[in-house]
Amino acid sequence: MEEFWKYINSYTPISTAAKEAWQQLLSTQKLARQEYLLMEGSIPKRVSFVQKGLLSYFYTDKEGATVIKKFFPEQTLVASTSAMLLKEPGKFTIQALEPTEIISYPFEGFRLLTIAFPDIARFYIHYLEQHWVIEKEIGEISLKHETAGLRYAEFKQSHPLLLQRLKLHHIASYLGITPTQLSRIRAEL
Repeated sequence: MEEFWKYINSYTPISTAAKEAWQQLLSTQKLARQEYLLMEGSIPKRVSFVQKGLLSYFYTDKEGATVIKKFFPEQTLVASTSAMLLKEPGKFTIQALEPTEIISYPFEGFRLLTIAFPDIARFYIHYLEQHWVIEKEIGEISLKHETAGLRYAEFKQSHPLLLQRLKLHHIASYLGITPTQLSRIRAEL
C-alpha cells in the first residue's frame, strides 16, 4: 500500500482523514498473465493501481486486429475512464501481460470522496489534467504527424524498461504498424 499512497501524494498531499476514508474503499487483486481486468462491452466500475506487473489497454478494430492504446506498468492507475463517467459499456479491454498485482477502488465511492475531501478532489483534477489532457494530446499529435520510425524512437527513449518486457507484436500494435514494419525500423536504427 505504501507505493499507492506515495503515488497519490506525488500529485497533491492527502490529509490523514482523507487517506483513512479512501483506505476503506481499497482492495487488492492478483491477475495471471493474459487474464482480463476488464472486457470490452462491460461496464467498468473500478479504478486500479498497478503495484506489480504490466497491463495493456486495447480495442479490436473492424478487421479483428488488436490495437493497443496504452501500457500500464507499475506505479500507474488504469481504468476505462470515459465508460465509467458515462456508466455505459466500455470500448476497451484491459489485460495483464505479466502476472500482476493491483490495488483497486470503486469509482462511485471515490467520486463521493471528492465531494467530502477537497484534497482528494485536487488529486483527481491534477491526475486528469496530466494524463487525460496533456499526455493524451501529445500522443494524438504524435500518432497523426510523426513517422512510425520516429514514434518508435520516442517510445524507445521514453520507455526503455518496457521494451525489455513487451513482445514485438505489442509494440507494433501500440505504434499502429505491423510487426514486420517494426522489424524493418529496428534493423535501420
